[in-house]
Amino acid sequence: MYRPRIIPVLLLKNKGLVKTQRFENPRYVGDPMNAVKIFNDLHVDELIFLDITATRERRCIAPDLVKEIGDEGNMPFAAGGGICTLLQIEKIIKAGAEKVVLNTAAFEVKNLLSDAAKAFGSSTIVVSMDVKKKFLGSQKVFVKAGTTSTNMAPVEYAKMMEQEGAGELFLTDIQHEGCMEGYNLELIHKISSAVSIPVIAHGGAGNDAHLKAAINEGHASAAAAGSRFVYRGPHHAVLINYIEAADRPQF
Repeated sequence: MYRPRIIPVLLLKNKGLVKTQRFENPRYVGDPMNAVKIFNDLHVDELIFLDITATRERRCIAPDLVKEIGDEGNMPFAAGGGICTLLQIEKIIKAGAEKVVLNTAAFEVKNLLSDAAKAFGSSTIVVSMDVKKKFLGSQKVFVKAGTTSTNMAPVEYAKMMEQEGAGELFLTDIQHEGCMEGYNLELIHKISSAVSIPVIAHGGAGNDAHLKAAINEGHASAAAAGSRFVYRGPHHAVLINYIEAADRPQF
């Protein structure tokens, strides 16, 4: 029986672990290395680390931090934030990341995605898709931490990224992110049905039923979440946790 991946997403700001809501108001929730140690003990499938200020600060997620994560963790992980050259991708992989996450540069830097897929293998390249509705109600993909529209519809964008060499899509509905009220299942299903590469659902999970819905109803290949794995209880007390084995979705 196939067991989809369940992936904690850790957001980094100034080397601290933070949590956002709709990509805004980052709240400090602890030391990322402490989270890695706990997730080690909980035997998580995979981790995703994203430096949320790297792009606007025109820098790349620090290879030294990636190496520290790789030295501490026993699970595969992906790292992203401000990566925009082949040399940066190489440094992040050499530092210990199994995958790199590209967002703004995948859209703005000509041939980066295709060149990266050729150089490092498409399975190493994850493209992050951030989606939200514009004022008139149409969904568009946004870059630069959700501040700049590509003016492309999600399905069109997903197909383009797949064609250019992405090995996986990390799909976030900005308006659901951090709200813990459930994923945008319609969007997840639409993207999963449009491409043949794996889709990681992200943005909105607040409980295990939401994780299962992303897999069973959205047909995502993996369910990722931030708040679900760093908060506990109605008052959002910070407590690193993971899904119990008996509660995992299966195909």
